[in-house]
Amino acid sequence: MSTNIVLGLIVMITVLLAVSGIRVVNQVERGVVFRFGRAQREVRQPGLTFLIPVVDRMRKVNVQIVTMPVPTQEGITRDNVSVQVDAVAYFRVEEPLRAAIAVQNYLFAIEQVAQTSLRSIIGKSDLDDLLSNREELNKGLALMIDSPALGWGVHIDRVEIKDVHLPNPMQRSIARQAEAERERRARVITADGEFQAARKLADASAIMTESPGALQLRLLQTVVEVAAEKTSTLVMPLPVELLRFFERSARNAPAGEAAEQAASPSERQSEVQPAVTDSATPELAPSRPSFERSATESAAEGGASRTT
Repeated sequence: MSTNIVLGLIVMITVLLAVSGIRVVNQVERGVVFRFGRAQREVRQPGLTFLIPVVDRMRKVNVQIVTMPVPTQEGITRDNVSVQVDAVAYFRVEEPLRAAIAVQNYLFAIEQVAQTSLRSIIGKSDLDDLLSNREELNKGLALMIDSPALGWGVHIDRVEIKDVHLPNPMQRSIARQAEAERERRARVITADGEFQAARKLADASAIMTESPGALQLRLLQTVVEVAAEKTSTLVMPLPVELLRFFERSARNAPAGEAAEQAASPSERQSEVQPAVTDSATPELAPSRPSFERSATESAAEGGASRTT
């Protein structure tokens, strides 16, 4: 009876060991088996697998795409602008055996490589490239991270720069630059419109010159347009012939003045230059005092009165 008990215990222990050696590998995982500390070349696929109890040890490696945010890195661009840049990396394990053996912790290793590569990209790029040419920077950053990751059995799918933080003074400078650029475009558009309008007006004036009646029709149309508005403005159209008369008079006036100046140069010279004589200036007789004149006048009046 004791023999049966021993056999039963042996069978029970064997069954327990066999059950303990059964493992389940999920669909998103791959199993790397270490037998007496040595990795087996065969990677266990998803499903039910059996391990030798006490001898084998299995490590599961996730083969899903990992989304890893890269912490914000502060650096100075090639044009000496201090910026803060953060990014995100997408990668997955292609060779579970290498990921389990070649590197101690491939997640931590990828994170550190991504940070250093991001700092390197910041130092090699200009501010304009960080703001507008991110596609090329993303490709370069992914290539820099993928180079060491291939030796770890990890493939970098893509790396993207999420955001670029600028200091406040630089933001204000960029805003002023953008405002000046928009103002320049507005001025160019306005000047282009005026140029086209001037060209059309020149073409219209050429047509009106060939047919004078067109100008009269245009004048009447303008009067009709003004009269349609209910305003107190009074429009007095002037004939074009009157304006041409004034123009001819203005042209003939300078010609008449030139002819008059050419006809009498001696008279104009006599009016301008004063006459010069050789005779001496006559001396003026000194005038008598005012009281002598008054005495003489009073004596003459007294004699006249006595005669009377």
